[in-house]
Amino acid sequence: MVILNQSNIYIGTSGWSYPRGEGTWNSYFYPDGKISELEYYSQFFRTVEINSSFYHPPSSNQVNKWINQVPDDFLFSVKLWQKFTHPKMFKEATGQNAVASASDAILFLNSIEPLIKIGKFGALLAQFPAGFKNDMNGMKILSNIIKLFGHLQLAVELRHRSWSDNADVIDLFGEHNVTLVHIDEPKFNTSIASDLPLTGNIAYFRFHGRNAETWWSGDSETRYRYLYSSDEIKDLSKSLLKGRRKLKMTFAYFNNHWQGYAPRNAIDLLKELQLPFKDILLKTDMIKKE
Repeated sequence: MVILNQSNIYIGTSGWSYPRGEGTWNSYFYPDGKISELEYYSQFFRTVEINSSFYHPPSSNQVNKWINQVPDDFLFSVKLWQKFTHPKMFKEATGQNAVASASDAILFLNSIEPLIKIGKFGALLAQFPAGFKNDMNGMKILSNIIKLFGHLQLAVELRHRSWSDNADVIDLFGEHNVTLVHIDEPKFNTSIASDLPLTGNIAYFRFHGRNAETWWSGDSETRYRYLYSSDEIKDLSKSLLKGRRKLKMTFAYFNNHWQGYAPRNAIDLLKELQLPFKDILLKTDMIKKE
């Protein structure tokens, strides 16, 4: 395989802090004892997806703290506030109706402005649930998000096949230079198509694992209990390389976070692509072998 220029390809994980529960990263990825998790994580990867922003916009103090813990070439991708993408979940969590407004967009944009100003912003991820369909209401919500956030590097994760079955959706993304996220997860008859076109000037991949057995019945930990094999990593690398010469940047995040599986597979993908990686992660057995 041709050795790639690492300057515009970023591989990491969805989130970096999993301190509790069976799926914890403690003693699997993070060493025992008190450490700065993000600082430790950034020794191995050049990017991470901020998941906490999904639940509420981060404070400027928190964002500046993150900035100060990572190297100069590190990029943060940010998950959009659930008020815009998961109204039912937002209402269950807060007791408030999720009527997202322009002022909510300003609040969220202000919260991540330090990342943008200092050049550490990668992309904005708008992730929608599997039940989000291409109907009149769905298109209205999607169009509003493109209107409010399309000036950023916006990547949209859609899961229902009604979106990929409609060529007009692909045209909409291309017209506004919005990236359609490529996902790897268990496939069902309602799943979005696997072979999606490149619609923006960046590519964005999310690898959720293929744990079909507990995908709907598992909890937020067991659903992601899936370790990609070496052959599967080879297949993921081929998908990632397809068409990337036309792209400004490529981002790939592993979300199979059970007991440090995500960083373990992220290292596997770096190795497969012959990109620089720190082998100390495996030599010290920070990630326990099965």
